[in-house]
Amino acid sequence: MQLIRIARCTVSVLTICCLLSSLLALRPAVAPRERTVAFTYRALIPSEPGQTDLWLPIPHDSPFQRITGLTISSPVPYRIDTGAYGNRVLHVNIPAKADTGRMVTVRFTAQRLEHSQPTTPQPGRKTLSAAERTRWLQPDRLVPIDGKIKQWADEVVTKANARTDLEKARAIYNHVISTVHYDKSGTGWGRGDIYYACDARRGNCTDFHAIFIGYCRAVNIPARFAIGVSLPTDRPEGQISGYHCWAEFYLNGVGWVPIDASEAAKNPAKRDYFFGTHDENRIEFSVGRDLRLYPEQAEPLNFFVYPYAETAGQPVTGVKSVFAYRAL
Repeated sequence: MQLIRIARCTVSVLTICCLLSSLLALRPAVAPRERTVAFTYRALIPSEPGQTDLWLPIPHDSPFQRITGLTISSPVPYRIDTGAYGNRVLHVNIPAKADTGRMVTVRFTAQRLEHSQPTTPQPGRKTLSAAERTRWLQPDRLVPIDGKIKQWADEVVTKANARTDLEKARAIYNHVISTVHYDKSGTGWGRGDIYYACDARRGNCTDFHAIFIGYCRAVNIPARFAIGVSLPTDRPEGQISGYHCWAEFYLNGVGWVPIDASEAAKNPAKRDYFFGTHDENRIEFSVGRDLRLYPEQAEPLNFFVYPYAETAGQPVTGVKSVFAYRAL
């Protein structure tokens, strides 16, 4: 009889555990944080003796970003094309000494979701095509994948005893945020030049992510660059002084994993958070570097976040831009 009671109790406990597991499985996951703002982007082009071509990035939709209510105020007709990596490009051709004004204003509503990517492989997850994998392993002009970069990357992953792609990416991330300082003094920073960043061990977000992306590619992990703006969290509206950029690396069976090395370096308490997460306080404008626009400009752009203009195939200096946002 005692054995029967024990068996019944065991069955009851197992039943309860199974019910609890089922309920937990049905419980919805924690919803990602989100933020919605009205955004204004203005570009003012100085007067030029010849006709001027102006290009502006137009933010694109993604699983973590929705752009609605796009309106454009331009002194002359414009067109919007979609280029490489889904980047959207606004092009305006302004006549010489146009008396209709030389300011272009872009307004839209941006809804941004926090992007947190679990790193456990999932069966049936779509993989990169051969062409995509090749592209995101290729060097950029300022991020070469030469013998010296490969040597440095190998040293980092070997020292960490990293064997899987996830372990290697984490070792590179830890190395970057531990050895590079966020410092915008002096000159040379802000171009995403991997050799500058490796030598100076300081810079801004472009420099942090040049090392991360370059080292990942050097150990055969696809990685890509994205740029846009950070939305301030300390006030509901105002102007934004400059750009922000970030990166993603690709894991088979997982997908693109977001990281933000420069934000992690500035906020050590969030180092774990920014390996695998992009917060909702950002708007992505474009992906990739060495970009060709539409119609094609004279030289590829290092990255595309500010307005870019040319007259007679020469870059125009003095183009001004203003970013402003308002919480909704």
